Amino acid sequence: MTRETPAGATGTDVRAAAARGLAPVLKDQGSLAGLNEASVAPRDRALLKELCFGTCRHLPRLEALAGELLRQPLKKRDQDVQALLLLGIYQLLYMRIPAHAAVGETAGAARLLGKAWATRVLNGCLRRLQRESAALQAKVDRTPSVALAHPEWLLDAFRSAWPEQWRALAEANNRPGPMTLRVNARHGHREAYLAALAERGMTARACAHAPDGITLVTPCDVAALPGFEAGHASVQDEAAQLSAVLLGPTLAPRPGARVLDACSAPGGKTAHLLEQFDIALTALDSDGERLARVDNTLERLGLNAELHHADATRRGDWSQTEFDAILLDAPCSGTGVIRRHPDIKRLRRPSDIVKLAALQARILDNLWPLLAPGGTLLYATCSVLPEENADQISAFLARTPDARNTTPDDVAWGQPSGGGRQLLPLDDGHDGFFYARLVKAAA
Repeated sequence: MTRETPAGATGTDVRAAAARGLAPVLKDQGSLAGLNEASVAPRDRALLKELCFGTCRHLPRLEALAGELLRQPLKKRDQDVQALLLLGIYQLLYMRIPAHAAVGETAGAARLLGKAWATRVLNGCLRRLQRESAALQAKVDRTPSVALAHPEWLLDAFRSAWPEQWRALAEANNRPGPMTLRVNARHGHREAYLAALAERGMTARACAHAPDGITLVTPCDVAALPGFEAGHASVQDEAAQLSAVLLGPTLAPRPGARVLDACSAPGGKTAHLLEQFDIALTALDSDGERLARVDNTLERLGLNAELHHADATRRGDWSQTEFDAILLDAPCSGTGVIRRHPDIKRLRRPSDIVKLAALQARILDNLWPLLAPGGTLLYATCSVLPEENADQISAFLARTPDARNTTPDDVAWGQPSGGGRQLLPLDDGHDGFFYARLVKAAA
């Protein structure tokens, strides 16, 4: 997919900023969450994000091409120069930036990094790519993990879990996900918000499965959305919105129900439950900075919850009561949202999956005793790997005799997967997600 260059977004400064943002990812010392957008002029921020996220999205392929272009690998201390090379390759192959700008301004950015010597190296590599593009791409694409721009271990995991869909899954990961909104039911219904968007000349459509969801044809800055600061809408993927749908049968008939959102940050599902239901909600998260984002989200939307900076694998002040419902959006590999967080391809390791599955099991076992008899626990991840999803729930049900699976099988979204339901990322549709709804036997 090619992307238009944002108006006015040219120059060596934005390429240098992109290289600084990418270098920690290449060194396994940071993620794109730390990207400093304020390091460039406001007009250049869209280009900065496109350069960094797009390069990470295609990173395995770009690195293979860089290996063909360099006479010898760059030293570890020169990962910023490596980042510039990858950025240059990305621009030439995937962006509608004039070739002279992609080459000249990317190579020239080396001077802003204090490495003027690299200008000739980058010029030579990128000009060679221009001359030999077809042959070089054909050569590296003989390796499936390169052609599909995924680490080999992850592609193997997809192939094992989804033998008929693994290629489509990988291809979906290589395309940006759509911008989807959640309309705040406390301020109006979806049709009214669609009309408000149309009045501003913004084309959108109702989501197929989430009753409050709207997908924009063209992403925009949230400041352009009608009533955003007043809390009329939030950005949230369609798959994530289904948590409120699945908890509806438990919460809608029980005003004042006690609900625990056990891993709540950044707060989208927390807010959705509070928008939909009259409940007393306790939200906790082990990351204090991310918990602050929950607070900010609720403040914008005019909602209230009891927030706790706490570890869901342990008990604390927040666990002194039984809950009628528990939402466990468990820590996971994020393999269902790679298209939104493409640095996952570089930063995630096979050993992480084992550790995460063990953590998820500890959280499940710690929270289940806090669920009132007859209550509902909704387990969710943004993963597509069975170790974190179907296998996790099957093991939990096997060791928990008072747990009963009530995940619906008559819905139009996702597919059965063990004791739950799996959604895979769709082009112009929802992200990858897994849900399992469990009910505790009545006393």
